Amino acid sequence: MSFRTWQPIKVQYCHHVQGEIGLEADVVYPAEWLPDQPPRILAHRCSRGMACNLEGKASCIWAGTNPNFDPFAEIP
Repeated sequence: MSFRTWQPIKVQYCHHVQGEIGLEADVVYPAEWLPDQPPRILAHRCSRGMACNLEGKASCIWAGTNPNFDPFAEIP
């Protein structure tokens, strides 16, 4: 049977919430009888996304309200 869990990607400071947040991914691991299958990432979220959404203004892609702004994208 497959196993599904929210796995932390990284923890960092967010200026919008003014505190540390955790960036998480919804990962599905395959059943043990399919060992050659890689885990699949289904979704991404922010641990404080609900707090951002309650403020009434669009925040970022991680909170699910503004798909055009990713404050944690690494700029080359």
